[in-house]
Formats: sequence, structure tokens, C-alpha cells
Amino acid sequence: MLTQLYNGHILTPQGWINGGSILMEDGRIVEIKNSSTLEAKAQEQVNVYGMHVVPGGIELHCHGGGGSDFMEGTPEAFKTATAAHMKHGTTAMYATLSSSTLPMIEKACETCSELMKEPDSPIMGLHLEGPYFNPRKAGAQMPDIIRIPNVAEYHHIVEDYDAVKRWSSAPELPGAIELGRYLVDKGIVPAIGHTDAEYPDVKAAYEAGYRHATHFYNGMPGFHNVREFKHAGTVEAVYLMEEMTVEMIADGIHVPASILKLVHRIKGVERTALITDALAMTASDSDKAFDPRVIIEDGVCKLSDRSALAGSIATMDRLIRTAVQQAEIPLHDACRMVSETPARIMGIYDRKGSLQRGKDADIMVLDNELNVHAVYAMGKHVEL
Repeated sequence: MLTQLYNGHILTPQGWINGGSILMEDGRIVEIKNSSTLEAKAQEQVNVYGMHVVPGGIELHCHGGGGSDFMEGTPEAFKTATAAHMKHGTTAMYATLSSSTLPMIEKACETCSELMKEPDSPIMGLHLEGPYFNPRKAGAQMPDIIRIPNVAEYHHIVEDYDAVKRWSSAPELPGAIELGRYLVDKGIVPAIGHTDAEYPDVKAAYEAGYRHATHFYNGMPGFHNVREFKHAGTVEAVYLMEEMTVEMIADGIHVPASILKLVHRIKGVERTALITDALAMTASDSDKAFDPRVIIEDGVCKLSDRSALAGSIATMDRLIRTAVQQAEIPLHDACRMVSETPARIMGIYDRKGSLQRGKDADIMVLDNELNVHAVYAMGKHVEL
């Protein structure tokens, strides 16, 4: 069916089109017109009344939603969590596992692999956030599961399944540099996270292929003293690795708006992605977490002893609102940071991440307050 969205304020790679139209059919964008003239061949015509028509969000780092956590590893949990986020503008998802046991990873890999085969699936693959982390920077990760890189283990996970597309690790651990090189060779994105790395560690990791920083500023040290001497932390090292990309939890809580503004200014829209790092309680009536240590308080997930933040309850539309309304980032940049930049980081920009002819019809329609008015995933209307 040919569908036309018309009278839109449309974001394209060339800039905004006022009063434009998008034609989509069979899950793809057929044409973008600088006109709201109705297309006679369109079986469905939708007036968006001048609202913002932007690319659907690509979620790089999300643990769950709708009451379900991807660590459960079941098709039901995957579909429930994904559906909850799609109502808020997410049209592609990298399901994220916190540090997990090998059986938990295997179960999630099996489920994810099957879901990725389904037509028009929003599941793009798995992001393993751990378990190879520095225990000093565990945060809300389960400390008894954290371990150093195990060659036999990660070879099995990567070579016996096709689900893992990204893996976050602490680069200073024994064997982490070899892990990074291996992942790059297998076409998987290695990222640094939950780390105590200083400049030499990050530089070595960068040279080994680690080109992305997981929830930047969270779970990593900044400038600090070791006794009387000053040291550059992970944060400063990532800034100095100019080609390294970062992701920010843009809920306005994990990092203040001023830091989000600073990162945007230094790294730029091309190297800054926005993520939710959302847990199961997101977009849900339930306050039950997969990890019994986690509570919701002050609009964020925390460990119950309040020793660390544990993830967010943010959704894709909230990321955009935080960036624009709190950090004063231009709307077009905020939208690119949830779509184009994640697509480029994960190597899927040839089909997702921007509104262009021939690309997947993944579309978010936002009103003037930046609330979601409509979502189309692979051209299919998502019930809000």
C-alpha cells in the first residue's frame, strides 16, 4: 500500500523541508517531495499538520521496557520490551544484556537470532554490556558475575551465534586488547565501559579497535589525583581520541544538561549518540526490576542502597526533549543523534538513520512540544 504523509516539517540530510510529503510503500521510502500535493495513487493519505517528521530512533543501549528485561532471554520478553519503546519513537533496537552468566547469554543469543530473521523485525542484534568489566566500576552490574575476558567463552558466543553486534568491556583488563581486535575482525563494535582506564589504556584500546564509549561519563573516571600527581581519566582520553564516538544517557539525570551540551559542543553531532539505558520498568505500570536490588526514585533507577544509578526509565522521545529543552541543542542535531549517528556507529546507515529515498520507512512524528504523535516502523503504523 502506498502511504503519503503530507504537510510535514521533514528532516532530511539536506535540511528541513517545510510543507513536504513522504511517500512509502513495502516498508521503504519511495519519495520525499517539497510539496503537499496529494498523490492520486496513494491509498492512504495522512495530514501531519506541520508537525516534525524525523527519522525513527535507533536504540544502541536498552535493557528492557514494558515490564520485561532482555536478560530474561525469552521471545515474549524481547517483544514486550521492544513494543513498549516503539510507542515512543524507537524503530530499531540493539537489545542490551547487563553482565550475565554464559547460559543467560546463550539463551538471549538464541532468541535474538530467531527474532532478527522475522520480516521487518526492529531487533537488530545484541549489545553485551559486560561481563568483562572492572569491579571497581561495577556500578549496578552484578558484581558476582563480572569477570576478566575468557577467550574460549567469547569465541563460543561470537562464532556459534550471529546475534552479538556490540560488546562493551573495560580495556585495562588482562586480555581486553586481544578481545577488541577479535571483535573488530568479526565485524562487531567493541566499546569501553565500566572502566578505570587512564589515558595509556584508552589509547591502547583505541589502537586495537575500540572506537566507542559506553554511557559516557558514567562508570568511568575523569581527571583525578593519584596521591599528589594529576592523571587524565577515561573521559579526557576519550575526548583526545578524536575519532572515538560516545553515547549519552539523555534523561537529564545520569549527566546534567550542561554536560550533554558540552559533549555535543566538543564531540559534535557526528560522534555523539543518545541512548536510554532503560530498564524493564520503563513505559510500564510495574516497578519490578529484573535485578531485585534496583528501585525507582527521583525519576531514575537506583540501587536500593543508593550507592549508584542503575539505568533509566527514559524513552526515545524523552531523549530528544532533554537535548532540546534542557541542553539547548538544536532539534535537527538531537534527532540526528538518535538516528543517523547510531546508524553510522553500527554500520547500518545504508538502510536506516535518515529519511531518504530507498531507505527503510522508519519515521517519528513529533508535535511542537516534542511529544510523539505517530510512529512508522518499516512503513507500518505503530499503535501508540
